[in-house]
Amino acid sequence: MLKPFGSIYIIQVTKKDNMRKSLLIVLAVMFVAAISSCTKKYVTPNNNYSIIFDVAPNQWALSSDGKSYTTRLVVDELDDYYNNQGGVLVYLSFGQGVYEQIPQVYDGVAYSYYHKRGEVVLYAQTPGATPVKPTENLAVKVVLIEANQR
Repeated sequence: MLKPFGSIYIIQVTKKDNMRKSLLIVLAVMFVAAISSCTKKYVTPNNNYSIIFDVAPNQWALSSDGKSYTTRLVVDELDDYYNNQGGVLVYLSFGQGVYEQIPQVYDGVAYSYYHKRGEVVLYAQTPGATPVKPTENLAVKVVLIEANQR
């Protein structure tokens, strides 16, 4: 509604019109925000490695102290990076494709390992008794995991 004020006309807005305009502005801002929003998708490459070995019973040797059997696995991918910063996990499968992470006790034999550049050494120990050599083929999975240093 126009009202004269000297030689200038002033538009008079009622309270009801003011509320409609405010609501319209709020809805317009929400609509624009909704259609312009986007999501960021981060694609991180998987640089982890799984290496499977088949270890036969004749690959186990009695240790020099006579307390355990050992076998050495050559893992060329296992470099200083994985030793110092990454992670090394070892799993054994005693059949049926089921892998169990070691250290693990299976049929009274304690399996463990250590690793260094280029190799993983597995131990089969029988606590408090004469060591028992594995009698079946074992599938061994070595997993090398990259990590960021902090």
